[in-house]
Amino acid sequence: MTALRENISSGSTFEAAYGYSRAVKVGDTLYISGTIGMDYATKQLSESATEQLHQIIKNFQLPLEKAGATLKDIVQITTYVTAPEVFAEVGPVMGEIFGAAPPANAALVVSFPVPGVKVEISAIARIGCGG
Repeated sequence: MTALRENISSGSTFEAAYGYSRAVKVGDTLYISGTIGMDYATKQLSESATEQLHQIIKNFQLPLEKAGATLKDIVQITTYVTAPEVFAEVGPVMGEIFGAAPPANAALVVSFPVPGVKVEISAIARIGCGG
């Protein structure tokens, strides 16, 4: 039997403008698109990389909840930052956020098309594996 695909939207203007889903659920796996630390309700983006990281985690909640998953179910992330110093700032905070269930991670230094973005994270979750 083939697993059904479910697209999960957050209603972000970026999704509509650039033709992607916030997340895609296939079977018990959830793929979360690269997510920035913008508060989509207010269109605000903090200048602080750490605050952007905390908003990214808040932005993850909608697709995780819609898929029946939690933060503990995230098994892999890719972290994109504007400079090594940004990763040095947010890395320890990610350790605090993920706690006893740290995902695998790859980090890349990149430039972003959205001004002010310092960090973006994409994720893969296996629904139900986090306990």
